[in-house]
Amino acid sequence: MNLKNVFFLSILCFSLFSKAQHSVSGNLSPAEDYKWLIAYKLNPDHQNYIADTAVKNGTFSLIIPANAKTGMYRLVYAVPQEEFYFDFIYNGKEDIVLSFDSLKGLSFISSNENLLYARYFNEIHGLEKQIAQFYSEKKKDRNLLLNLNKKLAAVQKSFETQSQGMLSGHFISANRPYISSGYEDVETYVKHKREHYFDALDFNDQVLLGTDFLTDKVVNYVFTALPQHQIPNKDKEPVIIENVKELARVLENVSAINKVQLFNSLWTKASNDNLHKVSDFIYSNYLRSLATETNKSELFKKIETQNRLRLGAVAPEITWNEGSSTKKLSGLTGAKNYVIVFWSSTCSHCLQQLPEFHKNLKDISNTKVLAIGLEDDDVTWKKESAKLPDFIHGIALGKWESPYADIYDIHQTPTYYILDNEKRIVARPDDYQEVIKFLNGNN
Repeated sequence: MNLKNVFFLSILCFSLFSKAQHSVSGNLSPAEDYKWLIAYKLNPDHQNYIADTAVKNGTFSLIIPANAKTGMYRLVYAVPQEEFYFDFIYNGKEDIVLSFDSLKGLSFISSNENLLYARYFNEIHGLEKQIAQFYSEKKKDRNLLLNLNKKLAAVQKSFETQSQGMLSGHFISANRPYISSGYEDVETYVKHKREHYFDALDFNDQVLLGTDFLTDKVVNYVFTALPQHQIPNKDKEPVIIENVKELARVLENVSAINKVQLFNSLWTKASNDNLHKVSDFIYSNYLRSLATETNKSELFKKIETQNRLRLGAVAPEITWNEGSSTKKLSGLTGAKNYVIVFWSSTCSHCLQQLPEFHKNLKDISNTKVLAIGLEDDDVTWKKESAKLPDFIHGIALGKWESPYADIYDIHQTPTYYILDNEKRIVARPDDYQEVIKFLNGNN
């Protein structure tokens, strides 16, 4: 056998024994909304970039590298990435074909792992919904409830058996719900459901860590395990804080790197819902120390920014010069509302929006506008700001390197903040039309 034949034989053997590549392909609808997809592998505290591909006429095919690890993956299709994505299981053994519709959601055409996962959650959620309806509608048929619980137990056992040895089995087993063995009134059922909520969850399971499944479970417990009657936020927050404490006890022996993302999800939810006592409690008692222990400097910055600019917070100080004197935001008086707009005289959107905003503002009383130009120099700014005489003008040289770009978390111009008469932030509108709408509704 000559060297050439030996070489080709070696190549053939390598290809036979090397790990095969697999693909993820499918259709996205509406087709015109999708241009590109990026795949990430989800991990406990970060995401690994895997591959990307163009979307053409709503179809795509993405090759997963042969050395890619198995687990939960994420396909991102727009920005911000934390909003526009969907997840799937990759087991390294099969190609995946899917369909995603922005209104109907995600469905799988081919993939044993993902089809089983989807069928399980569809059936289990359907039965849990029927049990919830039984209690909410105050039905009296005990046999109906007993049969629903028997079905729930049978479905859970069946899918746990089907998914043995599969990645989907980790999620199916971890999702095992509380199932009553006999008839229980609503108070007893809710009590037991809460007590057994975490029984099946393994917070050290590497397959679950970093996935929405685990964070959703945690968020659901903390924010929905509440009294059955409606209560206002001021009464709700102490109950939620007690739920956070209970979760912390459950997570006591879990590593910091596995806990930090879970508490970050809780903090984010509380902040977005304006539950500031809850978010402050989570940060002060858990998240701050976890971020320090795991060296998460970006997390610190995110929390500080959110706290500094959250609704109800006093707006950070701004200073500017008028002639030989220095003026301050805190020194402005005489208005019911104040609007801060960060803009630039070289920004085309600003040059379109601000004149319209200036014109519409003439019909609104008790409002003052402070326009801060993020500029490289003052040449164009002087010319353009002069066209907006009803605004109070200040300039921040350095543009994106200006301290205000960081202090006020400016990523685009124009950016608007609305303050009340105490200079507390009351709104962060996306454009000047929303500013006008808010001010009209507040006068």
